Amino acid sequence: MRITVTGKQIDIGDALRSHVETEVGVLAEKYSGRPVETIVTFSRDGHEHVCDAAVHLSTGLHVQAHGRASEIYASANAAFARMEKQLRRYKRRLKDHHRSRTEPIPADLASSYVLEGSAGDGEADEPASLQPVIVAETKTSIKTLSVGEAVMQMELAGSPVLVFRNSGHGGVNVVYTRDDGNIGWIDPPADQSAGHP
Repeated sequence: MRITVTGKQIDIGDALRSHVETEVGVLAEKYSGRPVETIVTFSRDGHEHVCDAAVHLSTGLHVQAHGRASEIYASANAAFARMEKQLRRYKRRLKDHHRSRTEPIPADLASSYVLEGSAGDGEADEPASLQPVIVAETKTSIKTLSVGEAVMQMELAGSPVLVFRNSGHGGVNVVYTRDDGNIGWIDPPADQSAGHP
């Protein structure tokens, strides 16, 4: 397993690196069994230390957690405690998922764009065109998952929305967290032509 520990304008010592490796090892043994890569990044936000941790599992799922505290070790512990809470919630399903998949989750690459936003003050001038201004372009992975796996992946990643290819029928679907706390699922019909209800 590859573990990368970095700091944004913070020196990361061997003791902190060893602490992170130990915590990741405990979580891996307890919940997932086969992590492939772990990336932990430390930074500062005012007087607080921030720890962002991401663990990529061999099945293709990934778990993300964020922790902040006045001390750097406490921020790491907070991030790993959140990650453990997420993993504990899905422990049985992760083990079943791990056993049932001999290959990583299939995924397609899709273009992902960042569009220029408005100033946010509500007083912005009317745009000259409705054509959005592209600020950045990257690639993103669209995984093939069941709806249950997609909800699990969305929650493990701490994301409010997840676009995925439905393993049941191959269509592109979306799951998202609603304002009322429930999960929304968008499943457009496969035979529907673009622009026709």
